[in-house]
Amino acid sequence: MTKASTKDMLKRSALTVLDRGGAVRGFVNIGRNQPLPHRIKRHMEYHTHGSYWLMHFFANPKTTNVLMDQLKLDVRVIRCNVVKVTDTLSKMVNVDSRI
Repeated sequence: MTKASTKDMLKRSALTVLDRGGAVRGFVNIGRNQPLPHRIKRHMEYHTHGSYWLMHFFANPKTTNVLMDQLKLDVRVIRCNVVKVTDTLSKMVNVDSRI
């Protein structure tokens, strides 16, 4: 995947969250063109290498479902996952640091 293609996918994912009232905290690039743990078949093709990235965001469950559906349909995505970190925003952000 090219750098422009990755940028477009990240932008679309962030806009999906923002348009539905969520907040994007940031992105982390874990690695480009890394070997996958095993060969994965997705969109009628076998893949052995891929890029890994994380998007930290706050959103309600409906927004998460919309984002997952969008990513699953994208032919550039081999596999996607959402991990719940905490229940409330106040547990994630230190209240004193905002003042």
